[in-house]
Amino acid sequence: MNIYLILASVFSFLGWGVHTFIGTPEVARPLLESTMQPVPKYTNYYCWHLITMVLFAMGAGFAYAAFYPGGKDVAILMTALSAGFAIWSLALIRLRKRKLMELPQWTFFVVITPLGIIGTLV
Repeated sequence: MNIYLILASVFSFLGWGVHTFIGTPEVARPLLESTMQPVPKYTNYYCWHLITMVLFAMGAGFAYAAFYPGGKDVAILMTALSAGFAIWSLALIRLRKRKLMELPQWTFFVVITPLGIIGTLV
């Protein structure tokens, strides 16, 4: 059992829960109610649900790797995804001159990524 990967799993599932149960009413529902053109509207809605699935898969992947010694490759993949999401979140904030907590997605990924890195090295 790898405590770092368990924690990465917990934070991934926590991120999934926040995304699904807080973010959906706050972001996805208003998106669907917007007057945005159908193609960009439903493409964004589709992407919203892709992230829902990826966050859940990250939680499951880290949990698998935490309990199955042969699952290190899965943990490496989940960590790489988390790192990419963290980097893109922070880059988007900087490039678009937004406030950190205006787009808080980065908060989960900057916690998950080091846990994944440490978990894959121990």
